[in-house]
Amino acid sequence: MIDTTPESPPGARQPPSTAREQQSLTLIPGLPNDVGSLILSMVPYSHHARIKQTCKSWNRVLSSKPFFSTFLHRRRNHLLCIFPQDPSIASPFLFDPQNHAWCPLPPMPCNPQVYGLCNFAAVPLGHHLYVLGGSLFDTRSFPIDRPSPSSATFRLSLRDFTWRPRAPMLSPRGSFACAVVPRSGQILVAGGGSRHTMFAAAGTRIRAAERYDARRDRWYPIEGLPGFRAGCVGFVSGGGREFWAMGGYGASRTISGVFPVDEYYRDAAVMELDGDGGWREVGDMWGDGERVRAGKIVVVENDDDDKSDYPGVYMLDGDEILRYDMSTNRWLCESRVPRKAPYNSSFGVVVVNGELYVLTHLCIVDMTETRRSRQHRRAGTLYIQIYNPKKKTWRSLVTKSPFSYPIDINTTILSSICL
Repeated sequence: MIDTTPESPPGARQPPSTAREQQSLTLIPGLPNDVGSLILSMVPYSHHARIKQTCKSWNRVLSSKPFFSTFLHRRRNHLLCIFPQDPSIASPFLFDPQNHAWCPLPPMPCNPQVYGLCNFAAVPLGHHLYVLGGSLFDTRSFPIDRPSPSSATFRLSLRDFTWRPRAPMLSPRGSFACAVVPRSGQILVAGGGSRHTMFAAAGTRIRAAERYDARRDRWYPIEGLPGFRAGCVGFVSGGGREFWAMGGYGASRTISGVFPVDEYYRDAAVMELDGDGGWREVGDMWGDGERVRAGKIVVVENDDDDKSDYPGVYMLDGDEILRYDMSTNRWLCESRVPRKAPYNSSFGVVVVNGELYVLTHLCIVDMTETRRSRQHRRAGTLYIQIYNPKKKTWRSLVTKSPFSYPIDINTTILSSICL
């Protein structure tokens, strides 16, 4: 079909609708779009969600793949991600330590038949954040007050802030060992169970393990752990050749035949990823009478200047920081947190850019009284103490909590992302 619409003569005034369309395509009036795009790339990532609301053209450019790729090549962004509660109910937040800025993330898609998700894993892979498994309550199960493990997998794009469901795990699990293998684009999981944060004991345990191929969006079974293990920590070492599942609990016993008590592991299990894929057990990491239950374990990955293939493994136990020595299979005293947590509270710990970030409230808030009173609007201040393992030095920063309610650091899921 031939277009018979007459062309506008040179110098003719354009219709108002066409002028508005061209103006909406302009990033910054009076500047070329390539210059405007360069100016927007100078804005830290933690402010992108805020400035996307300025206009449609900014939202379109900041969410585009070419701009996001160019932005990532200009600078590295080390961010801390906090999941205070069930991510389908309470929005998670990103924290930029360099710019002291918070960035809200959209809540995860909600399933009206389940609630109370906790003990899930949040791991970064590329420019995506994956939320795996967890423990929750299902209204379709019986009894209704018994938690169930979840096999759900969700992926958040940090480019356009959209959640997408991915292939579910083969075995539902929460409180499990999880590690990312960036070179192959895979996620490894092992062990786990159904324990919920509302209950101090009980729950199921499993020994199944599997790997996720992000490119194919598919889970594959691998050899299971030597024994049932939940509440363990996973990491990859040896240049990506070994998958470790450390600590956790297995069997349980009862006191006076009534109160269940966990039997905690004092060792670790290691899978050889490049070989036959079998597991080997690392012996007792503690001396006689030293410890029964391991603290919060985090892993510091090696940077480009470090020639060692083994990462630094650290444990936060109370206000004491321990370092795991693989050569002797022992935990050694590394340092102490300079400022103790307020009374009746605890620390949270996560690794950001090779440093240990120890989080707590600057002043403790009574969670019970807060739930009873609706007049409590302020969530207080977060106090972050930062330990550099190479320099063995401490520093701190204080930031206002972005949440409109006090969060329980002990049950909050912490993760770090490098863009």
